[in-house]
Formats: sequence, structure tokens, C-alpha cells
Amino acid sequence: QVQLVESGGGAAQAGGSLRLSCAASGTIFRINDMGWFRQAPGKQREMIAIINNDGRTKIADSVKGRFTISRDYAKNTVYLQMNNLKPEDTAVYECNAMAKSSDRENWFREYWGQGTQVTVAS
Repeated sequence: QVQLVESGGGAAQAGGSLRLSCAASGTIFRINDMGWFRQAPGKQREMIAIINNDGRTKIADSVKGRFTISRDYAKNTVYLQMNNLKPEDTAVYECNAMAKSSDRENWFREYWGQGTQVTVAS
């Protein structure tokens, strides 16, 4: 099994910055995509950013130019640098990873972190 632990959430003023981290641990054979999603109250979960094994990234239009995703492959950790935060960025941010715990697994399983709250005041 793979565990994802997020850190770095909290409160910020509009225009400020926060950096989220997500470390994968446990029995890891291989991790494919890692990324960040968010869910605000009363809204559907939204993909924010994904980075694959080749370093290619996919960024949601709502945060493009403000958020950057990066990854430390040696540490199995993914980061989300959030700049120029806006009140509408307020949400629970969840880390996601597609991973295998063993070479006997035929497909990548989806794992989620527990979520970290980000609150942006105007």
C-alpha cells in the first residue's frame, strides 16, 4: 500500500503564496502520475495540476500562470507552489498518485492523501 501525506496548507492573504508538499511512502514499486486536486464547499472536485514520470505537466486554466507543480522523484514527493492566491482558491487540496506496490500488480492504483485546507482571505 502507498500512503500520501500532505503538508503546507493554511491561511494566506489574497496575493500571497503557499507551497504544498505531498510525500508518498509505504510499499512503492513505481509511481506514475502525481498531482493535486481541490474541492471547495458545494463544488465538485477539480483537477489542479498533474506531473508525470517524464516531467510533463498539466495545469488547470483556473490556476495557470499562478500555480506550479514540481516533483522530486528520488523522494517520491510532489509540490504545488501557489502564487498570487485568490479567495476562490480556498478549498481542501488533495494529493493524488497512480502507483504500484509490486511488480506483480497489473495496473496502477489510485491513491489519495487526507487533504489539506487552504484558505485565502480577501
